Amino acid sequence: MTATVATAYETIIGLEIHCQLGTATKIFCGCSTAFGAPPNTQVCPICLGHPGVLPVLNEQVLAYAVQTGLALNCTIAPYSKFDRKQYFYPDLPKNYQISQYDLPIATNGWLEIELADDQGKFYRKRVTIQRLHMEEDAGKLVHAGAERLSGSDYSLVDFNRAGVPLCEIVSGPDLRSGAEAAEYAQELRRIVRYLGVCDGNMQEGSFRCDVNISVRRVGETRFGTKVEIKNMNSFNAIQRAIDYEAKRQMAVLEAGERVVQETRLWDEASQRTVSMRTKEGASDYRYFPEPDLPPIQLTPEQIAHWRSQLPELPHAKRRRYQEELGLSAYDSRVLTDERAMAEYFEATVAAGADPKLASNWITGDLTAWLKAQKQDIRQVACRPEQLAELIGLIQAGTISGKIAKELLPELLSQGGSPQAIVEARGLTQVSDPAVLSAYIDQVLAAHPQELAQYRSGKTKLFGFFVGKVMQQTGGRADPQRTNELLKQKLNS
Repeated sequence: MTATVATAYETIIGLEIHCQLGTATKIFCGCSTAFGAPPNTQVCPICLGHPGVLPVLNEQVLAYAVQTGLALNCTIAPYSKFDRKQYFYPDLPKNYQISQYDLPIATNGWLEIELADDQGKFYRKRVTIQRLHMEEDAGKLVHAGAERLSGSDYSLVDFNRAGVPLCEIVSGPDLRSGAEAAEYAQELRRIVRYLGVCDGNMQEGSFRCDVNISVRRVGETRFGTKVEIKNMNSFNAIQRAIDYEAKRQMAVLEAGERVVQETRLWDEASQRTVSMRTKEGASDYRYFPEPDLPPIQLTPEQIAHWRSQLPELPHAKRRRYQEELGLSAYDSRVLTDERAMAEYFEATVAAGADPKLASNWITGDLTAWLKAQKQDIRQVACRPEQLAELIGLIQAGTISGKIAKELLPELLSQGGSPQAIVEARGLTQVSDPAVLSAYIDQVLAAHPQELAQYRSGKTKLFGFFVGKVMQQTGGRADPQRTNELLKQKLNS
């Protein structure tokens, strides 16, 4: 497809994201929600839909749903209800799903995302949240082709997931590219993880995203025919699936054909979307009020209580870090991506560290060590006050940055006081001009040939002499004073 054709169309994207709420038990019964249990071991007559059983709403599910709605700037409904969404599929034991239809728990919210433009500068965009509702999950089908079913012509169903609580969040049609959609999904994941209501693990299915996408010619006001995409298990896959599907729909329209309303799957192997089934409409589900559950009525006091439990959210932290601490947009994003990382940074600053230096150490050497060790920042032995102490030793000139970098892996794995380690090992930085001059004289005397070459114009050898002084002092020479003294002696 040519660039001219692509610019003639506008892509309209809305996301439906299912967050598995992190309660210990299911939404309407006492069965465990723990991931990875043997098939059909976390089930009971209620989540299996046996005749005569009655569901009871898990209060923690309601609390998590309201808190999520508040974090997304939604209006919380004082009166809402559950409905039966009826469809027939092997993983749905009751042949209907308990969900919310016309009176959801939260509506009319918004979420702000930040993206980088072509010049690398960050800009903000507000995405509307049309609704947020609670519902139960279905079971899981294991189809022929899995290793233990190889060669078989049937599927097995695991009902452990049936009845697990979900929060479905539906965005408005405000997104215009795969990049924007991927960033929206990531920001939503950050928020639910900050709240502690969902672990956001896409590989385990606790954070699942469906994309609604259509295209229309630039200048048109009517939406095009909507296609739903499923089966995307990463943010990168979300972006690639949208970019592919947008181009596919444009090509269909350019050929004079009609886009079919359907559900398509993202095929990771072929990097394309493939048709799955004709898209259902709301009338196909024959919604009606759930007769076995009473309506939900909330008081202002309950909503205020749940609001008071909200933490500072990622977008607020990013803005505060930039406006109050003087950090860049990039550093602020890295530090706030995980709540634990942000809390570690803030504790380090509270212990006296300069915010910019703390940011550099945490986003640089500390993060690199975590990746290499495959650890979480909550697992490191080095406490924030100890990192602040290390940064303070550098600022005071007690140790060099090089010594600090050598000490950091030990501190991260074993902990301890940087000051005590420096004193015990004699790692104090050499800053005395007289002492440094003596080391420099030794180096120059030991390398007369290089000295002559430098003085004849090969000034790049300056780094060679610096390295030799550092070697002589075991890396303890003050870099700035070493450079100053060395320049004086080399040019004298």
